This record gives sequence, C-alpha cells and structure tokens, in this order.
Amino acid sequence: MFRARPPVEGQATVTRTGVLGGTFDPPHLAHLVLAAAAREALDLDRVLFVPAGEPWRKADREVTPAKLRFEMTVAAVEPYEWAEVSRIELDRDGPSYAAETMAALAADGEQWWFILGTDALADLPAWHEPLALIASARLAVAVRPPAEFVVPAETVAALPGIEARIDAVPMVALDISSTDVRNRIRSGESTDVLVPEGVRAVIDRAGLYR
Repeated sequence: MFRARPPVEGQATVTRTGVLGGTFDPPHLAHLVLAAAAREALDLDRVLFVPAGEPWRKADREVTPAKLRFEMTVAAVEPYEWAEVSRIELDRDGPSYAAETMAALAADGEQWWFILGTDALADLPAWHEPLALIASARLAVAVRPPAEFVVPAETVAALPGIEARIDAVPMVALDISSTDVRNRIRSGESTDVLVPEGVRAVIDRAGLYR
C-alpha cells in the first residue's frame, strides 16, 4: 500500500488530497467512514467532498436540489477539520463528470486521490473519459477485509495501466445507502445511527424525503 514518504530536506511539502464525489442525497455515516479510512491509509492532509451538480448517471430519478445537497454535505463534515466541501461541480453547467473535475483540481500541483468503492471500480470503464480520470489522480479503492482485493479483469483490459494507479483502503463494511436513508424517513423510521445530526436537521427543516 502506498504510504507517505518523509519530505526531503529543502523540498516543499506537497498537499495530499483525497476527493470523494457523490450525489450526497443525503450524505450518511458510510461516506464519512470511507473518507476517514482513506485519510488514515494514505496519510492525506484533507478530503474534499464534491457534491455532483447534475449526476449524469441518475437522470432517471428526481434528485434533491443542489443547494440542499451542498448544505447537507457541509453539515456532515463540519466536525472534521480535515474535511472540506467543494462547489466545483455545482457551479459548472452540464453533467458532472469526475474526469473533468479531477483535471481542473489537479492543475494546482497537489497530489490527488479519487476515492471510490470496488463496485465503482468495476464500472469505471463505462464512465466518461476514465483514462483521463486516472491520469489526473490515483485511485483510493475501499476494500472490505477479509476479502482479497483483485482488480476485475474487464477493468484491467479496458484501462491499461490502471493497476499501477490504485491504492487499497481497508474499510469496515457498513450496510448504509442514501436510498435506505430516504426510505426510512418516508416510513417514519429512525435514522439516528445513519446520518449526522446536522444532516438530519437540514432534512427536517426542508421537509425532504417525505
């Protein structure tokens, strides 16, 4: 696994940043655990949460307005000094593509990791310009022990060289999804252990997912 090397005397320290993108409709505990696991495993200085402006893969369902998803994400990360929220995709017109986002972010010279799960990794060849994405950032892939991590053969065949761009991030298995949270709210069930209090406050104030 990739680990930070001590800075060489006389060289400037480069900021190490992980990027966790998503619809965040709503953000929940598993998002925070994944971000924290990547930070720990890869010695990241910060993790940047990037809410999608127009999620291109979710055009078939109604998505909560971007303003509220941004507000929920800010509330979710507020307790963590190492976490920030970016408006880069919210302020850009058109569909939100990870490759375009990472190309824009990586222009500033920091070291970047794009954080994702094994399901997303398997689907990566179907994403918009996946080779451009892995050229801009390394991939921090969440792996749930004790399963052995193997990059799918189809992904390797479609994206030559991808294995050298991957860092595994051990993560505890959490069976939480935004869909489950929305369904629980609609049915009046508790979400106390699923979403941070600040996120639930935004949900209740705006009357979301009723």
